[in-house]
Amino acid sequence: MVWIPALVEVGLGIAALAPFLVHRLSVGRWRKSGIEYPVNDSVRPTITVLLPVWNEGLIIEKKLDNLAQQNVRCSLLVIDSASTDETVSKINAWIQSHPKAFDDFTFLRMKERLGKTEAVRQAIEELERKKFDGCICMTDADALLPPDALERLQGWFADPSVGAVGARALRHGSLSSERSHRTMFELLREGESARDSTPFLEGSCMMWKRTSFNSKQLNTQSNADDAQIATGVRLNGYRSLYDSNVHFEDMAPTTPEGQRRQKIRRGQGLQRLLMSHRKSWFDKRLGTFASILRREAHFHLIAPLLFFGAGMAAALRWGIITIAGMPNGTLAALHGSLACIELTCLVAWILNRQGIRVPLLETIGSVFSGMEHLMIGHWHSLRGKSLHMWEQHSDTRKALSESDLN
Repeated sequence: MVWIPALVEVGLGIAALAPFLVHRLSVGRWRKSGIEYPVNDSVRPTITVLLPVWNEGLIIEKKLDNLAQQNVRCSLLVIDSASTDETVSKINAWIQSHPKAFDDFTFLRMKERLGKTEAVRQAIEELERKKFDGCICMTDADALLPPDALERLQGWFADPSVGAVGARALRHGSLSSERSHRTMFELLREGESARDSTPFLEGSCMMWKRTSFNSKQLNTQSNADDAQIATGVRLNGYRSLYDSNVHFEDMAPTTPEGQRRQKIRRGQGLQRLLMSHRKSWFDKRLGTFASILRREAHFHLIAPLLFFGAGMAAALRWGIITIAGMPNGTLAALHGSLACIELTCLVAWILNRQGIRVPLLETIGSVFSGMEHLMIGHWHSLRGKSLHMWEQHSDTRKALSESDLN
């Protein structure tokens, strides 16, 4: 009886991991070609910075100072999700004392908090109403940009095929598990962008042509608005690119639990996005991007279930051995080999959850922690619980307000 759950475990494990390996090899090849940055400086679209805020009184002045230091002129559109602290008064006071910081300033205030995606939708809708035909740069209040960030992103749109570009995260105070996850994330985005487009960008600093995306495409009952925009831009016929040469700086949650909560929320948002575009997974008109979507769907939707199934098969095998005793011969060798693999994975997962870095185990632990977060995202969705409304990470705001970043 032992060989049945053993073979099931091996089969599910291979089915879960094989597409990861295929995509990693593909990305490695794609990255070698790189992406050529446009050199036509005559095409410089106007920029409106979209800044969604909610109870950012602790850091909003630092954020506005940071935006005012950009090398290029821009307009600013702030949308407030019914803040209950000093955010609104501090914004108004800062604008009054810096009247020439931006070409234009628009302040939208929501009557009630409905989530960031709804705030972004309303802001984009306002720009559509004004027939704005430049570029929108969305950034978070807790993300600080180098002075050349907007200029660098703006330059990409000299290429008419480009519809959206995102920046690299430089995250301070992150645990080793976060850094490992981030490195893997960036590698995939670089390769996907070099080949065609990446469906996921960071909303802390991303820019897109206003005409390449419609506010009606946003699902306001889900989060991951940045990935929704990036994917929508590509489905509308433009490229969505990741640029590792421009970055933003922010603070990671200071505890493993805080980072875990952040990843679960993000994971559920990506899962819902991929499910909503399942008809595009095999759309031949999308070329390589359909394959990228299909693989991302496997990573975020199918692989967690396969890993869970493999874990259940392992538990069943151990249960049978506990009752019936240790097998002999070939089955004993198979069981021993699987036990060694399981122990390695378990240790790697536990170390990753605790933020402990151990060479060779770090990548394994990052994969299994990611599957854990995605499995929890599945569970929340099964229960009908959406995570698009979340409590702010107050520790990151406090850390940023006390830091010397600017």
